[in-house]
Amino acid sequence: MKFFKTLIASTLGIFLAFALIFFIGLITISSTAEEPEPYIRSNSVLKISLSGTLPTQVSSNPLDEIMNPQRNNKVSLQTLKENLAKAESHDNIAGVWLEIDFMGEGWGNLQEAHKIIRSFRDSSDKFVYASTNDIGYNEKGYYLATAADSVFSPPESFFEFDGFYSQVMFYDGAFEKLGIETEITRHGKYKGAVEPYYRKEMSEENEYQMNQIIDLVSQTYLNAVSSKSGKSIRQLNELLNGTPTLTAQFGYDQQFIDSLMYPDEVESYIKKQIGIKESSSLKTVSNKRYAKVSKSTAGLNTPSTSNKIAVIHAKGPIVPNSLADSPFGNQDFITTDFFQEQLEDIRDDDDIKALVVRISSPGGSGSTSDLIWRMLQETKKEIPVIISMGNVAASGGYYIAIAGDKIVADPTTITGSIGVFGTKFNMKQLFNEKLGLTFDEVKSHDHADWLTQNRQFTPAEQKAFQQYIDTFYRTFVNKVAEGRDMSFEDADKVAQGRVWTGAAALEQGLVDELGGLERALQLAAEESGIDNYSLDQYPKQKSLYEVLMGSAGAQAQAMVGEWFTNPMTQKMQKDLSILKHRDAMLFFPYDINIQ
Repeated sequence: MKFFKTLIASTLGIFLAFALIFFIGLITISSTAEEPEPYIRSNSVLKISLSGTLPTQVSSNPLDEIMNPQRNNKVSLQTLKENLAKAESHDNIAGVWLEIDFMGEGWGNLQEAHKIIRSFRDSSDKFVYASTNDIGYNEKGYYLATAADSVFSPPESFFEFDGFYSQVMFYDGAFEKLGIETEITRHGKYKGAVEPYYRKEMSEENEYQMNQIIDLVSQTYLNAVSSKSGKSIRQLNELLNGTPTLTAQFGYDQQFIDSLMYPDEVESYIKKQIGIKESSSLKTVSNKRYAKVSKSTAGLNTPSTSNKIAVIHAKGPIVPNSLADSPFGNQDFITTDFFQEQLEDIRDDDDIKALVVRISSPGGSGSTSDLIWRMLQETKKEIPVIISMGNVAASGGYYIAIAGDKIVADPTTITGSIGVFGTKFNMKQLFNEKLGLTFDEVKSHDHADWLTQNRQFTPAEQKAFQQYIDTFYRTFVNKVAEGRDMSFEDADKVAQGRVWTGAAALEQGLVDELGGLERALQLAAEESGIDNYSLDQYPKQKSLYEVLMGSAGAQAQAMVGEWFTNPMTQKMQKDLSILKHRDAMLFFPYDINIQ
């Protein structure tokens, strides 16, 4: 057995050596292939392809350039805003062409993008045209298109106009068949994140709050369509409740689409608008390429000041460090290590006068949320801390937010969900009767095994777990009361796990203003007493060399070696299971995806 372990370890060593040589080669190639600033010829058109997601910030992981270039090519709110600002003042940019595919982004970021495009359209003398291809417009895509001067579509393309829904899958029926019993402990009558595990349909409370969210999204969409088409909200609702249709011809007939054109016809139309001969080529520049054009080249004045405002982009579930370990620095989770690293860099820079934290998170671990809350509380003793909420900043995401001096949310941001839950799966029937697995044990004390998955809680254990959840709930509500200048009773009324839209959260005193990242930056400047500033974005982009040759290399070797030489899969599952049972979860109800 020892021989095989040695053989496997040696093989892995050789594999890792070759892998490191390969990556060093990639580093050398990438360092010598840096693109110079592109030259933009006169009468060029900035062509921005919008499809799928629209994140706040592009990936900061250099490996994405190589391993996942599609992810790194995504348009972000950051690049969209920067590029349109440059295009407005750039004499060689004649206009903007938005090529919109099927969009799947959340409504908070869509609202910000719509506002950025509309602002360019209203303040610039340059055109903004939106078109699509054979995929066509879904409602999210068309919502973005309404910010343009004109909307085009191929005649036989897809056009969705049928309203909105959000669907939840429930597992309780499947668990019954499998012999799994879910023991749920929660505080907050609206805390519905765990409903799929013990119900077969939504509770009345969750159905109510889901309707509130759907209604606001529908209202946001209809207002944009009404402004574009000239139809009243009543007329639009009548169309939506009529026979559904999926044709671009319908969109044209109802004045939602300005003209039915194939892509080559759109190109010819743009040529005519900017005075280019039909026989000449239309000069376009992509969003990614135009991002390499400097502000000074585009004619934008750069503030002559050393003052900076830092922006931390915190996205993903909130989890303990051990759950988010990645040897390649992917930041798809929010952890204490992540925040500590960013805040240390910010505190070391005397030119940073304020901090904006952009939160896009459904929450997660209660204890992790509490530690990050503490870090931000300490940070705001030195500089103002402003919170900007993205698509969702709920539960643990809201827990972090209440540490800020002020909170800004988009109207359709999903927030609140101030509640706590814990789960324990009792799989005794599955193990014993379905799989034929039985267990025996010895233990030092009566309750040493109370968190295992092969028995249910005793009444005393259930009571103890409920007390644990209740205690964390009181802590959460106390922090809300303190951070939002409320009494505990008033905070408790808007808590109970209730999900709020940004607009409703403003009415309830849970946020200070409605707006996007730009408004949060304005507040940060006001709070710090500065007029001119530059932005410092976090996390910083690491070079490929830093990722591969730093401590990450050792982490990768250790991780791969342990995976193959030990039964790590079982251990990892056990660790995650214990973590889930022992931590109070501040998690957003469901994965709300409004279609």
